[in-house]
Amino acid sequence: MSANMGTDSTPAHGAGADETLRAWRTGIDTYQEPVVYMRRDCAVCRSEGFTTQARVQLTARSGSIVATLSVVDGPWLGHGIAGLSEAAWTSLRPQPGEWLTVSHAPVLESLSHVRAKVYGHRLDAGAFSAVIGDIAAGRYSDLHLATFITACAGDRLDLDETVSLTRAMIDVGERLDWGRDRVVDKHCVGGLPGNRTTLLVVPIVAACGLTMPKTSSRAITSPAGTADTMEVLAPVDLDIAAMRRTVESTGACIVWGGSVRLSPADDILIRVERPLDLDSEGQLVASVLSKKAAAGSTHVLIDLPVGPTAKVRSAEAAKTLGRRLIEVGRAIGLQVALRVTDGLQPVGRGIGPALEARDVLAVLRREADAPDDLRQRALRLAGDILELGGAAPEGHGLRLAAEVLADGRAWSKFAAICEAQGGLREVPLASHRQVVEAPSGGRITAIDNRVLSRAAKLAGAPKAPAAGVDVHARLGDVVQAGQPLFTLHAQAPGELAYARQYVDARPPIFQISEVS
Repeated sequence: MSANMGTDSTPAHGAGADETLRAWRTGIDTYQEPVVYMRRDCAVCRSEGFTTQARVQLTARSGSIVATLSVVDGPWLGHGIAGLSEAAWTSLRPQPGEWLTVSHAPVLESLSHVRAKVYGHRLDAGAFSAVIGDIAAGRYSDLHLATFITACAGDRLDLDETVSLTRAMIDVGERLDWGRDRVVDKHCVGGLPGNRTTLLVVPIVAACGLTMPKTSSRAITSPAGTADTMEVLAPVDLDIAAMRRTVESTGACIVWGGSVRLSPADDILIRVERPLDLDSEGQLVASVLSKKAAAGSTHVLIDLPVGPTAKVRSAEAAKTLGRRLIEVGRAIGLQVALRVTDGLQPVGRGIGPALEARDVLAVLRREADAPDDLRQRALRLAGDILELGGAAPEGHGLRLAAEVLADGRAWSKFAAICEAQGGLREVPLASHRQVVEAPSGGRITAIDNRVLSRAAKLAGAPKAPAAGVDVHARLGDVVQAGQPLFTLHAQAPGELAYARQYVDARPPIFQISEVS
């Protein structure tokens, strides 16, 4: 359907007719990248020589944005109209039919630093500040972002560069101050499906009197991030004022970092890292620690799961990453502690936002069939934080954490946090399920975390909250042929079939050996 606009408006003051087009909301989702659609035969394209992928500046009464151009030949876009994607429309906020001034985007001097990094040169603090400043301002296209991310991937950022990148990411956003000597936080580097300990650790720690303003990311390469799982249970898109109210009333929060503009460049980078499936060491450290510092934390515990199919593959890799986290933390004023954990198999039973939320609630409510591995892992991490934050003497944190969970204080605190963030929600259920059975009998000797996570993503997680995988067997279990290993959950039959097709085409996710 063509955009249908009247012709009674006149161009904005100071703009000629060949520089203006009228705003039309297309309703097209371009995954948070502002995109503008213009006819190839429109006066602006002809006069300015615009082509597809050009970066153009759109100016309305509400302000200006830079968007990526897509040129249209079909009849669905009317003459004299600029079609705005959802991301462009919500960023610019024009009135329907308002005249927009269209011009070339300003030249980005910081791209010279990106090109230098592509060719292997080191960047100094000023270069990172320029690049991150332009990223946070929305001046980089997804192509520019992908280039920067790739140029910094692998081991291409040394310690000084990682510190500079982290500081630059802190500087472009807001930084909270809670007026306390100790503000605690935790983070898991990821790669272990179902490892949703944060939703247990935060209420345990807050119930002991510590302040823990937890800002979390959505999934990058996993079937669910902490924010995705928490969003199943309560709103996470809080602004800073709402976040402060929640922390002041409960001592803690669990919110999405992207909604509070803490290290906003990180959320933009994560958006492109997700489809690239890249999460390199230097960028990981900068991402994690910039968010912690911006949220006002002083003491941070990092969970490093280690396993052959986890993100951190070996003890040596954990040592290297851990050293980088501690050194960068020290440089920006954070005290960082580490816990290296078992990353050989999924944690809990659920993989995907709703299934993980179900496991969390089972542990908090002390249900008899709650996954004990999730409970024990969360208690150890909470114990470490209680000691790090001074709420428990050294060696006594685990006992205190277990008491707080067992007597219901953790559940009461979690319910209070959810209420303060907008109210506790019901966990959704998937409409479509399919069981994957053991092809033969024997003992489970290995589980491929990466392939299992991929199956959960193909089933629809995390965008479809109820989608994912429910795991029924664990390492060391003896199973019979035909016994359920896991169940695929999907909210659409096509996604269920796609996930099952992927599972069937891969080597077995669960390795089963004969019992001797």
